Parts: sequence; C-alpha cells; structure tokens
Amino acid sequence: MDGLRFAVGTLSVFPVRVERVDREVAGRAMALAPLVGLALGVVASLALLLPGPPLMGAALALCLLAVLTRGLHLDGLADLADGLGSGRPASQALDIMKKSDIGPFGVVTLVFTLLIQAAALSAAGAGTAGGGPALFLAGAPALVTACVTGRLALTWACRAGVPAARPDGLGVLVAGTVRARTAWLVTGAALAGCAALGTGRAGETGVPGPVVLVAGALAGLGAALALLRHARRRLGGVTGDVLGALVETATAVTLVVCAALG
Repeated sequence: MDGLRFAVGTLSVFPVRVERVDREVAGRAMALAPLVGLALGVVASLALLLPGPPLMGAALALCLLAVLTRGLHLDGLADLADGLGSGRPASQALDIMKKSDIGPFGVVTLVFTLLIQAAALSAAGAGTAGGGPALFLAGAPALVTACVTGRLALTWACRAGVPAARPDGLGVLVAGTVRARTAWLVTGAALAGCAALGTGRAGETGVPGPVVLVAGALAGLGAALALLRHARRRLGGVTGDVLGALVETATAVTLVVCAALG
C-alpha cells in the first residue's frame, strides 16, 4: 500500500498519507502508475456528460484532468520544451528547465498539445448532436486509455538502466526502480484493460473498438519512448519534468490515433 499511496500522492491531487518514501516504494509506485491513470481518466470523463458541443465537453474534461494532476505534467512538458528548444548543453538546459518561468518554446508546446488533445477527444463525439451520454460513451474509452497510457510511460521511463539527469529531485528517486519484467507485465495488463474498454464498440472505419484503443495505446507509448530516448541523449537521463512531458506526449498521441482510427 505504500507504493499505491506514493503513486496517488505524486500523480494526483487526491489527499493521501504517505508514511514511507524510498526507492523501493518509488518503484512500486511507478509500476502502479497506470492504475492511477485509470482513476484519473474515469473522473475526468464525467465532464463529457455535460450538455454542449463536443469540443466544449472535451475541453472541460482536459481542464478537469489538469486540476486532478495539479497541472504538473503540463508544467513538465513546457519546461522540457524550453530546455530542449534552447539548444544549450545538458547542464545549461537543465538549469533552464529548473526555472519557474515558461519561455516561448514552452508556451507554444503547451498550446498546441492541448489543442491537439481537445480536437482529438472531441472527434470521438463528432457524430453526436452535442454533449451528454452519447459523447461520454464515445469519448470516455479513448480518454481513459490515453490517461492509462500516459502513466504507463512513467513505468517504462523508470525501468532499470534509465539514469537520472540530476543528483536531486524526483528523477533520482524513481529512476531505475522498475524491473524490466515488471514493466512488461504492467504493459500487458494495461493493454488488456484498454481492449476491454472497447469491447462491443466499432469505429466508423470498421476497425473493432478494442483494436482502436490498443493501437492508440501502443502509439502513445511508442511516442513517449522516442521522446525519452531523445531526452536521455540530450540531458543524460530523466527528471521530474521529463516524466511529466512523457505523460502529456503519450496522452496526446493516444487520443490522436484513437480519433483517426475510430
């Protein structure tokens, strides 16, 4: 339970009492991260039930998701964009990322990422007359899958062999704490859960719902791993900002692929 408490307390706004914090607990927390993503996706999807155009419902759902996560992942995305966009050496890029302000690269990245997420999520309800149950049934599976995939990216980013870029901060606590075997087992469970969400659904293209959601999850995870590889090459490892950026990247790509196939 220490790992679950740490995961909930770190990845969400839900109040929990964390009594133990060390690398062993951090490893369990990162392995359980997709479970927290499942809870966040379910709660955020409730905003899709509100009446109104699909785009408004999608925007409200993403807004609620940002509130539920304290906006930390979005902040990490903006900081990483500023650091990598600066073109500076690793040490200087890390210093830029550590600053509290957001530069032009961060602002542009945030704006377009949120636009893409909202447009992709609303595309799931393009055939509905407005918000409400129809939009919820169409968009909730995609949003939940995206939230699970975003946190699955954390499991892989914290696997053994991935170093921390700094000697302090969240990165050094969680880096390298998840065994490769655990990451594969968690991935299998997450994909099975995503497939179950699409049971009985079929997209407009004739592709079965489970295939759409699993394809979206795999694409989102692949995009996050590609970004992780680039961040490791440029910065030397992971930081809290890198982890946040991976979450948002995986979420966006998952939603785009689900919208394109569904």
